[in-house]
Amino acid sequence: MSEIKAKLDESPKVTVVVPVYNAEKYLRECIESIADQTLEEIEMIFVDDGSTDKSLDILKEYEKKDSRISVITQEHANAGVARNRGLSVATGEYLSFLDADDFFEPNMLEKAYDKAKNEKAEIIVYRSDAFDVDNASYREMSFSIWEKYIPDSSVFAGIDIKYDFFSAFVGWTWDKLFMRDYIEKKGFLFQEQRTTNDLLFTYLSLAAAKKITILEEILVHHRIHISTSLEATREKSYICFYHALLALREGLKEQGLYKRFKQDFINYSLRFSIENLNALSGNTKIMLYKTLKHECFKELGLAGQTRKMYYRRKDFYKYKFIMFLPDSKVTFFLVKKLRI
Repeated sequence: MSEIKAKLDESPKVTVVVPVYNAEKYLRECIESIADQTLEEIEMIFVDDGSTDKSLDILKEYEKKDSRISVITQEHANAGVARNRGLSVATGEYLSFLDADDFFEPNMLEKAYDKAKNEKAEIIVYRSDAFDVDNASYREMSFSIWEKYIPDSSVFAGIDIKYDFFSAFVGWTWDKLFMRDYIEKKGFLFQEQRTTNDLLFTYLSLAAAKKITILEEILVHHRIHISTSLEATREKSYICFYHALLALREGLKEQGLYKRFKQDFINYSLRFSIENLNALSGNTKIMLYKTLKHECFKELGLAGQTRKMYYRRKDFYKYKFIMFLPDSKVTFFLVKKLRI
């Protein structure tokens, strides 16, 4: 990492916002992978979310070295609050929202920015992979951009995805750049909850966008199997995904898009609910199972839908299984062992 960067004479090309909470183990690698980007005209906003380890000390150390780095502190809330804090002071032409335990190809921002500018895109999506900390290996994540749903065009709108919109991309932000002017005019914000706080921002931005483009290169490496990550402690906030789906539906309605995406939303709601159910075990899984059956599925619009509403037969039968299995048979043993 170069020792000092001069203040930019003009607005940065990209603002990178990173929420930080007890990330000292991987934080230096993350900071340096951003600071050493080939695109130098950037600002980096790190929002410390009340860390109790040495994360804030590390951030302040790098803030002294690089004038492009700004550190904001807050009482512990969540990453959604932190991202919104960063967004509120961002000045870059494009926005990048990254995680403090991930790391990036050195030319990530330059390649993404150049293509976004050339295409005048509101959002650019690029490829990523998973870095398994258990064995230091990389895993392909081809599902992050599912080509069969993407229009055969270099630039397309969200509504140009005619089928199963929510399968085309994943509802996270770290493999995307967002045009700041577009985001601010729309007033899109992150949901301020413990987990699944970027789903609303990401999918609403994609659905409403008129100009999306794709970069077919792996530019981000996402760490997995980190014992302290939110993904590994989902039991503490197992219902957040449901609140994210409800907020997404309301957001689509506000944008005048729900009628267009209703079938896609219902299919995604079922699949995402089951994905979250399968990620749990024990009593928490039992609680979510019963909540899905008696509350969530009805509120999300799944109740009463026929087989024709669902794109995949197996999804419809998974829904039927959950709805018709008597509560008396949802035992600890059954739910712990069963993957729906």
